[in-house]
Amino acid sequence: MSFPATRLRRLRRTTALRSLVQETKVTPENLVKPLFIVPGSGVRREITSLPGQWQLSVDRVLAEASKSFENGIRSVLLFGIPEWKDEVGSSSWDPNGVVQKAVRELKKGIPELTVITDLCFCEYTSHGHCGVMAHGELVNDDSVRNLTVQALSHADSGVDLVAPSGMLDGAVAALRSALDERKYPSVGIMSYAVKFASAFYGPFRDAVESAPEYGDRKSYQMDFANGREALREAALDVEEGADVLMVKPALSYLDIISKVRDRFDLPVAAYNVSGEYSMVKAAASKGWIDETKIMNETLTAIKRAGADIIITYFADDFATFYKNSRA
Repeated sequence: MSFPATRLRRLRRTTALRSLVQETKVTPENLVKPLFIVPGSGVRREITSLPGQWQLSVDRVLAEASKSFENGIRSVLLFGIPEWKDEVGSSSWDPNGVVQKAVRELKKGIPELTVITDLCFCEYTSHGHCGVMAHGELVNDDSVRNLTVQALSHADSGVDLVAPSGMLDGAVAALRSALDERKYPSVGIMSYAVKFASAFYGPFRDAVESAPEYGDRKSYQMDFANGREALREAALDVEEGADVLMVKPALSYLDIISKVRDRFDLPVAAYNVSGEYSMVKAAASKGWIDETKIMNETLTAIKRAGADIIITYFADDFATFYKNSRA
């Protein structure tokens, strides 16, 4: 018998064979496209630190989402930049706020589109922190109470899923209770169950104008060195009624995505965040890497780690690549 008897290369020999046995496949339906909604009209302003991403006024959001929907992207995640800010972020629950208007516009124009809204206060507070502050500290329970008001305003507008991103203790349970009491049992909760205090968020803070005025968010977002704590956070959100568990960021935390996937039966989302995206864009602009190949490899790695859902600024680029690869 010639050596070796087992030749794994046999199934790598041609493109068709490799495709036949490919274990992990990403499709546009797996992806969620973030959208940044701003006041005004006729606004489509590129975000300098997020090339290819835009701040959009409500009257432009339907056209943007429609192009993505036609290309296979079936879900969007909305972030709002308000007209005014205050100490508690009260503009976040204004029924005529930019996010609430955008939800109504999208659900009317594309009923089949899954609309998810980010629930937080960093974009809406004058200090840039994720809730009510006192003596330099985030006041958890007061912030959670305000978060339920924000969630109900989104539910009133027709949202499919709300996504609390502040890592507030007890937030999922409070939201589930408030939504059910208000007769919104079908509105789901995509919990930012495991959100690390990460340096990869820099470009996003430019996009939503949410850099904290003082201090940082390490007292409520997770220490990036902790893995066991991540599973405790996820377990609490499962007990409290989360429908989807998210890990954020994605690329530096593939091990956490995998552990969450192995431990829990809920759908797992991963956020391929702004810094991860912008580094690829910057290197590609210098000709140092092949952007399309890196994008495909990155998203495949995130899904291989266990993510069912990937929130990514590459959504449109990947959808185009996917369509062209099958033409």
